[in-house]
Amino acid sequence: MLPEVETDEDWNEIVPDETVMRPGAADLCARLGLAGAPLTRFPDGSQPVYAVGDTHVLKLFPGAAAQDGVAEGRVLTHLQDRLPVPTPRVRDFGAYENGWQYVLMSRLAGENLAAVWDRVPRGDQERIVGEVGETLAALHALDPAPLGDVLGPGDWGAFLDRQRAGAVERQRAHGLPEHWLEQIPDFLASVPLPRAPHPSLLHTEVMRQHLLVDPDGWRLTGLFDFEPAMIGDRAYDFVGVGLFVTRGRPDLLALLSRAYGHTFEPSTLLAYTLLHVYSNLPWYLRELGAPAEGTPEALARAWFATE
Repeated sequence: MLPEVETDEDWNEIVPDETVMRPGAADLCARLGLAGAPLTRFPDGSQPVYAVGDTHVLKLFPGAAAQDGVAEGRVLTHLQDRLPVPTPRVRDFGAYENGWQYVLMSRLAGENLAAVWDRVPRGDQERIVGEVGETLAALHALDPAPLGDVLGPGDWGAFLDRQRAGAVERQRAHGLPEHWLEQIPDFLASVPLPRAPHPSLLHTEVMRQHLLVDPDGWRLTGLFDFEPAMIGDRAYDFVGVGLFVTRGRPDLLALLSRAYGHTFEPSTLLAYTLLHVYSNLPWYLRELGAPAEGTPEALARAWFATE
């Protein structure tokens, strides 16, 4: 019942339209044995996602993003009960129709950390970031080889080359001022990054928005959204950590790094920030601010220092 979505134009016309999406989601739920279950669409996310009753979540991937659906289903299955923080339990995943893929998963308990962070007492904030560090350490310790057929980029060095080649234009398209743009090539050239790192399973978007907590005791109750997972250098995962979990607070990043068991150089993390698949430096500057010095080196210290 869901039409093909292969282009941006298709996406803009079909995916936001609940008169189209909801009947398709309901039909798929019926096929999965959940006929008549209430559907509530989540307002956020890069893909259409529905709560199915109180215990299930249905995530849909149109043809243009079908491989992401395959990857998320495989990654969540691989992770089941292997991290210190719960991840969604896969109930079913596969193909629907007209190129669509789906993942039916359990619904995690808790409230979104981004929404409640300001209510969390300082001591609990510190414990939570420690739990994030422990979770990342466990994730990166897993053997990613069973997922090598569905996760990229494959050749990490070639990936870095592609990202470097487009780094300036990518930020220019986002509206980064020229005085920052002109510093990017020399900065990236100055930071040594491994071309063949020990392969780690990466979430790639570890941020408060993808973490859940129980307000009764402020414990982490979930990590979700493994759709953009990759295999590569573990430092790459600390881009989201520094920008969206510890948000430029050296004390919190130090606590998280101590729980993780390793501290990364600020320059390494800023380099990966510029090379990240979803890099948007103007957005980060608006969110976290820029140092008066106005150089990448100062920016790296402001966002990713641990002292």
